[in-house]
Amino acid sequence: MSDASLTYAYAVARDRTPALAAEAGTLTGVAGAPVRLLTPDRTTTPVAVVSHVPAEDFHEAALHRHLEDLGWLEALARAHHGVIEALAAHTTVLPLRLATVYLDDDRVRAMLDDNQKLFLDGLERLRGHVELGVKLYIEAEPRPPAATDAPPDPALSPGRAYLRRRRTEQDARHDAHRAAEEAAQRIAVSARAHAVQWARHRVQEGELATGPGQNVVNDAYLVPADHVRAFREETMHATDGLPGLRVDVTGPWAPYSFATLTPPERGTASAP
Repeated sequence: MSDASLTYAYAVARDRTPALAAEAGTLTGVAGAPVRLLTPDRTTTPVAVVSHVPAEDFHEAALHRHLEDLGWLEALARAHHGVIEALAAHTTVLPLRLATVYLDDDRVRAMLDDNQKLFLDGLERLRGHVELGVKLYIEAEPRPPAATDAPPDPALSPGRAYLRRRRTEQDARHDAHRAAEEAAQRIAVSARAHAVQWARHRVQEGELATGPGQNVVNDAYLVPADHVRAFREETMHATDGLPGLRVDVTGPWAPYSFATLTPPERGTASAP
């Protein structure tokens, strides 16, 4: 390591197999740096997936400044996830948090040694499983017919006509949310049959929204690989007969939402 670089850690895997080392050697990571595997000092497992990053961009103060730049953050996230997904296609990996940076390789080796049992237990728990994302949307506010299509009732005063229109709008919104609750219950039934763990994320709003409509459910499920097809098919039918709703199923992904280990940040350059 040079004084001008730090060590960026993407994920932890169980073993340094020739196939995994070869795949890692084909990858370009954050800041365009080559990706490699790092083994601990005292044992041979687990291994960390790492690359060098420039200190001028990843020391603590610079990193906090960059994380406020959405364009920089998006590029970082793409590189981080690209490495993890490429390796997850070959073996079980335990993703580390975005922007996990250590002062040097020795700190990473020490982290692997200190947390060996935690990592190996976590990898065993995730082995043979993938993450699927499920988002449920109310596609649009239902259009209240009294507000748009029906002619105003001449017997009503303007004030009473306004109140009637507002009540109709509220009823339409309540109907949409009741339908969404029913769809969510159907998704839960599929999850009980196929998933082994579940994580609820904040619904996406504003700049974080990735599609049209109002996101009302944003969940992740840990699913055995041989159940992915069945879970996806059943979940995609969750909105059958419920107009105005849409369900999206994404993945399979590396199990980001279920890599909950939090090793001590010994020698870390940053703790975002």
